[in-house]
Amino acid sequence: MAYLINLNNYTDERGTLTVIDQVLPFEIKRSYYITGVNHLTRGGHRHKVLVEAIICMCGSFNVGIDDGVKKQEILLDNPHKCLIVEVGEWHNFYNFSPGAILVSFASTNYDKSDYIHEPYS
Repeated sequence: MAYLINLNNYTDERGTLTVIDQVLPFEIKRSYYITGVNHLTRGGHRHKVLVEAIICMCGSFNVGIDDGVKKQEILLDNPHKCLIVEVGEWHNFYNFSPGAILVSFASTNYDKSDYIHEPYS
């Protein structure tokens, strides 16, 4: 099931440095970010192979996760928290606050055939 990890961060008078170094359960092959969502829902799929690390860089949004057995809802509202979405977990992103920024790091390059668009029943 999806889980949160705490990212190391270091704060001083110059600001906060957050580090993603040897904490993800995969090598990063692709990254993307989503902005300007407003009231719409993003995601709405699961993957056959890909694992994702999701971070809310600014603002907040909710993540719905369904692994076919258990469902959970997670609020992402802190850039020092990273959500790991496992293979096969249906996920969608919603309730974006104004100006929210979602950043994703993926374990594979884009492959259209890796996407499953049907949710669990």
